[in-house]
Amino acid sequence: MKIRPWTFEDLTTIAELEKDCFPQAPWSVQMLADSFLSGRFFGFLTEEEGIITAYGGVSVLFEEAEIERIATAEAYRRCGRGQEILSALLNEAKQRGAEKVFLEVRVSNAPAQMLYLKNGFVGQYARSRYYPDGEDAIVMKKTIG
Repeated sequence: MKIRPWTFEDLTTIAELEKDCFPQAPWSVQMLADSFLSGRFFGFLTEEEGIITAYGGVSVLFEEAEIERIATAEAYRRCGRGQEILSALLNEAKQRGAEKVFLEVRVSNAPAQMLYLKNGFVGQYARSRYYPDGEDAIVMKKTIG
């Protein structure tokens, strides 16, 4: 397994994975490109034999960062790829001066919540009806600086 930063050429493949991982509200190629080109977004992915198996992105603005996405292709879940992506994103945020990292996670996504709790994130509050399908989100925070 290789971990590397996203390249512009990866965006179409990542957009396809978005549809599989986030069917209710996937990011389009345009949304991914806009983030990628923003100058404050940093993405990492895992690649195995030329296949992107997981990806994630973090936006950093001064002392705060936000994990925008972490996703793993279904066939590769529960094998540590999400942890690898999260670690890379947290490291990048810290190197760029972030002291606090935030994220939102679906209240129904227990596996992701466990990953975040294991990595020192703490629930802050809920955002009612945050997702397009009406599900609530839990906002979580980790202090890294």
